[in-house]
Amino acid sequence: MSTTVLRQHAEEQFAEELDALKKVDDRQRPTHWQLSPWAVVTYLIGGRLDNGFEVSAKYIGNRRLMEIAVATLATDRALLLFGVPGTAKSWVSEHLAAAISGDSTLLVQGTAGTSEEQIRYGWNYAELLANGPSEKALVASPMMRAMRDGKLARVEELTRIPADVQDSLITVLSEKTLPIPELGAEVQATRGFSVIATANNRDKGVNELSSALKRRFNTVILPVPASQEEEVSIVAKRVAELGRALELPSEPPALKEISRVVHIFRELRNGQTEDGKAKLKSPSATLSTAEAISVINNGMALAGHFGDGVLRAADLASSLIGAVIKDPVQDQVVWNEYLETVVKERAEWKDLYRALREHA
Repeated sequence: MSTTVLRQHAEEQFAEELDALKKVDDRQRPTHWQLSPWAVVTYLIGGRLDNGFEVSAKYIGNRRLMEIAVATLATDRALLLFGVPGTAKSWVSEHLAAAISGDSTLLVQGTAGTSEEQIRYGWNYAELLANGPSEKALVASPMMRAMRDGKLARVEELTRIPADVQDSLITVLSEKTLPIPELGAEVQATRGFSVIATANNRDKGVNELSSALKRRFNTVILPVPASQEEEVSIVAKRVAELGRALELPSEPPALKEISRVVHIFRELRNGQTEDGKAKLKSPSATLSTAEAISVINNGMALAGHFGDGVLRAADLASSLIGAVIKDPVQDQVVWNEYLETVVKERAEWKDLYRALREHA
């Protein structure tokens, strides 16, 4: 794989860690799993192996949640990762597939335009018209390929898929088969097959899951980081990784700047100051950890390409405001109030206040 690709798949980016885990992993592996459940959780949470090799943390949070997710996939149940936007659902989904199947690319991206064919199968219409329905004319979906090969299929943003299309998963999840009535045949799932879906209930256009479909999943709710320190460490880690991948010509950001962005996001998200002394209005924006990472990265790009390479308040101001103000009327009022009653009063934030006022 060329190193010039913008974003490597997880199994390529962390191939060294996966190989190191395989060498020391002597525990029982479910059929067609690349690693044992213990090794999969170690890959996700990170840690030092007996041979001294250091595995980086992909998920910073409650280890038990990852153990529950992996244990679910070791049974015949599908896994639903649920939570507000930006809680690493897609990130965890990709790394689970990379560690378990060695392949995170069997993906159905859910949108309002996702059709049943994208989940089940489609047809090569030139071949279909020339010779009629046949195996040669069949175009396998990622779901069908995962069933045949005993791998994990990923369905991103399940609640954005129309309800009638969602329900095409019911037969796959309950009977472990995919009927092909045009050929009088079916594809039966091979051991190792399962589905990881992600969903959130905060976006507009959400299509509720039917009770029949919900029953086919074990649900793991991924929470927002419990503390500011935990969220800062997540942001710092991902910013460093993305900075290297994007070859940004700036210094790694000081923890002070990361901490201030996370502090603002947490206060506005929670509707109160961190010390609990003042109530705040919350904007319509989600203000997730993922958005904090984006704000810092954008600031690093500004500092590197148009500054001296050192991330400062002025580099963060525009993207920070853009992350908070999604509704130009309602959110602007909330932001101005927060700026004048909270940010302005913090002596150590004077530079940030001035930069934010210039862009207000």
